[in-house]
Amino acid sequence: MAGGSLTNGQPWHQMSAKRDSRVAAACVVLISMAFAACAPSPSGAILLFRGSGTSRGDVAAVEGVLNSRHLAYSTAGSSQLNGLSELQLRSYRLLIVPGRNFLEMGNGLHSTTTANIRNAVHAGLNYLGICAGGFLAGETGSNSLNLADGVRFRFYSAESRGIRKAAVSIAVAKGTALDQYWEDGPEFTGWGDVVGKYPDGSPAIVQGRVGSGWVILSGIHAEAPESWRSGMSFRTPASQDHAYAGSLIEAALNGVALPHY
Repeated sequence: MAGGSLTNGQPWHQMSAKRDSRVAAACVVLISMAFAACAPSPSGAILLFRGSGTSRGDVAAVEGVLNSRHLAYSTAGSSQLNGLSELQLRSYRLLIVPGRNFLEMGNGLHSTTTANIRNAVHAGLNYLGICAGGFLAGETGSNSLNLADGVRFRFYSAESRGIRKAAVSIAVAKGTALDQYWEDGPEFTGWGDVVGKYPDGSPAIVQGRVGSGWVILSGIHAEAPESWRSGMSFRTPASQDHAYAGSLIEAALNGVALPHY
């Protein structure tokens, strides 16, 4: 019979085509579900980066402050962040990048990803960079975000004296100086309004507008847990520093300018 054998009154090739289309549709659904499972669920306005180059301890410390402030957030590893489009990034209000190694961070991200982040910030995504996350916002020469118009940030001067971590007194504009945990952190000469200063007067915390986005960069770890303070002397209790970390996060989230010099 022309057209092949019949099955329930329909040519076999038509039945086969319908079956194949249903299988293809099911595969599309499954693939979509798989991508959705890999992508961070937008459970809050904040996206916390926890990928290559980040410190697990610092990610946990930031999470502790977020939880204490009852701020909903999602986390994303490098592959997850690489999978987000600029439009998806703009569904969040704040991206937080914590500390450890800014070169590993940049190397773990696609150049299209850093471009998407930069474009999303210009379009209104706010950004909080802590230590390495602050370096990443500058020009690092290794796939950085370059939110600071080409400024390359240097290490705080204690680094040149062989000091790798310390309790440092941070002078805060219109506030009381706070002893904060510093470890291989940057200073931000050349960009933004200065919110806090290191003992040598260089900028420890800065803020500024990047397009429609609000950016805060911190060279110190106000979120540092008590366990990181071993062997160092702090006049400021960890709880007070954590409260300051919360104020940095909320200012970045809401695009609010902190008092500055």
